[in-house]
Amino acid sequence: MKPKTLFLGGAVALAQITGASAQQGDLTAPDVTVISKRLDDARNALNPDIGASTYVLDADSIEALPQGSASSFDQVLFQTPGAVQNSLGQVHIRGEHADLQYRINGILLPEGISGFGPVLDSRIVDKLSVITGTLPAQYGYRTAGIIDIVTKNGAYYEGGTMDLQMGTDSRMNPALTYGGSQGNLNYFLTGSFLSSNHGIEPPTSGLNPFHDDTDQGKGFGYLSYILNPFTRLNVIVGSSISNYSIPNNVNQSAGFQVNGAATVNSADLRESQVEQSHYITVALQSDQGEYSYQLAPYARWTQTHFHPDAIGDLEYNGLSADINRSDAAVGLQADGGWKLDDSHTVRSGLQFQHDTLNVQNTSSVFYGSYDSNGTMNQTSTIPFAVIDNSVKQGILAGLYLQDEWRMTRKLTVNYGLRFDQVNAFVSENQVSPRFGVVYKATADTTIHAGYARTFTPPPFELVSPNTLAKFTGTTGAALNTQDGPVHSERAHSFDAGIIERVDDHLQLGLDSYLKLSKNLLDEGQFGSALLFTPFNYRIGRVMGLEGTASYTAAKTTIYGNLALSRAMGKDIVSSQFTFSDPTELDYISGHWIHLDHDQLLTMSSGIVQTLDELTKISLDGILGSGLHVGFANGGHMPMYTQLNLGIVRHFPIDADGIDVRLAAENLLDSLYEINDGSGIGITAPHWGPRRTFYLAISRKI
Repeated sequence: MKPKTLFLGGAVALAQITGASAQQGDLTAPDVTVISKRLDDARNALNPDIGASTYVLDADSIEALPQGSASSFDQVLFQTPGAVQNSLGQVHIRGEHADLQYRINGILLPEGISGFGPVLDSRIVDKLSVITGTLPAQYGYRTAGIIDIVTKNGAYYEGGTMDLQMGTDSRMNPALTYGGSQGNLNYFLTGSFLSSNHGIEPPTSGLNPFHDDTDQGKGFGYLSYILNPFTRLNVIVGSSISNYSIPNNVNQSAGFQVNGAATVNSADLRESQVEQSHYITVALQSDQGEYSYQLAPYARWTQTHFHPDAIGDLEYNGLSADINRSDAAVGLQADGGWKLDDSHTVRSGLQFQHDTLNVQNTSSVFYGSYDSNGTMNQTSTIPFAVIDNSVKQGILAGLYLQDEWRMTRKLTVNYGLRFDQVNAFVSENQVSPRFGVVYKATADTTIHAGYARTFTPPPFELVSPNTLAKFTGTTGAALNTQDGPVHSERAHSFDAGIIERVDDHLQLGLDSYLKLSKNLLDEGQFGSALLFTPFNYRIGRVMGLEGTASYTAAKTTIYGNLALSRAMGKDIVSSQFTFSDPTELDYISGHWIHLDHDQLLTMSSGIVQTLDELTKISLDGILGSGLHVGFANGGHMPMYTQLNLGIVRHFPIDADGIDVRLAAENLLDSLYEINDGSGIGITAPHWGPRRTFYLAISRKI
């Protein structure tokens, strides 16, 4: 039994395979397909979502979006309930900053310094589930949402596709996918390259931002080798390298002078950032009928290197910092399930991860000091270097045990415990009970509810190890020298919802949630580098309501999501040095305030219409009431909307033919600012995308 599961663009149709046999040696293609499907089902059964809310998009749903499979991963997530758009590629679900866990084929992927959104390519997705609410015990660490990806598999996807997307933002986006089977081996591979002059949300509203180029390359491979009809070895490997020019904010005034250097125009600054992420997982998976397991060692290396404008950053910031961060993570994840009888299925597992964080920070600064008004005064025009390098080790470990109890034909309960330990910048642990229930009231009505105690360690790779004392007496000194350690967030989460299948075409869903936190985690981008720094509010509360609807007919699919959310925090108790206004800190210590990513109203909707056998048109959009900005996040940005349109036509010029797609992002050219640079942890304004047209050509191979 599953809780709320809505399908965007139609249901995933897969045959129910219950058994298979094979001779020794290479299997036939039908054997490979049947065994792969059965093992996929067994692997997915290791990760139940009882008591949670699940929103599902399949490959056809993604292909039906205006830009199809060329849609960025965040664009896909924006079409799910309550996903809030923010700058720098951020997606916020259920009123939380990040706190998203990405899994590929049931295996957790360690976090990267640059975040995971830009690393993934939508072309790899066969099915994407966004799981929220009170999660079962096997889900730990990041619990605002589980982005669970089942990749395409060569056992089902024979052949490949060549794609080329071009756009008025100087976009060139060629891509290749290919999959197939050979004997006991099946494989699926993708590769893509993106070049555009719109890389990061710019601080200005013009059609052509200053210095906003990007080049991004991504590769992904999934290999599966069937050892016998009940066991297989899976290999997942991926790589991403992205180069970003940091867009410039024009008409700014320099506040510092460099001896012998002319002032650089703020429109001519040349900052850039390079981000890399490389990961590999080898998983042994087996289904022995009554019990099944998956054992998966993994490794990931990420790097973010910010290159300053050596002179310009000194003139505008009094600090020019070359920051190079890398994190090497190795770990092991093991999951197992044992069907005791028709009523009970016991699942247990563990995860262990070791990180090595390497930070190289070379900053050019001047001698300087603060006056009584908190203004930095430069006392020398000759810059000098401050070197602040460090290496830090971190360990994360967790265990869980849970039981899925099918009490009656209509009622299923999942209950369990997990234990987590983190040893990094702080050493903390917690035992977390979890409880979820699903009640199938009628054939068309499903009710779910749950409770979860959660333990969320701060992202190890983002915690700043900088030594404040090294910058004392310089223009890089912090006005506020408080630096409380960043702690793990501990919370009580509650969730309840219902899904109603009105008829064969229409489904409706309603879900509510409440989270009460101690040491609520948030993140801010406080410096010029596109790196986030985590900090804690002493207490926090997040609550909300989500409504979903989907209508599917022969040629028409319509969906809509409406979310109300409120995320509040009180009293900042860590990384206080990042806040330059002591008055604001004092105010927050005694008042509840909105988190900067809090948005009261969020909507997403879309329609996909098949005109004939060769032509399909799609329209989707997002609406938001605006993020919070200003002193202590007391104000908020204006309401905004964005509509996107796509038309795809198949031309049967030969047996395979070609698909031609025309798309428009922000069709109405709505001019909106995501934030104005004045909120907590926001140092620059960011504007939403302007109207952009795309042409894409796709051909099967």
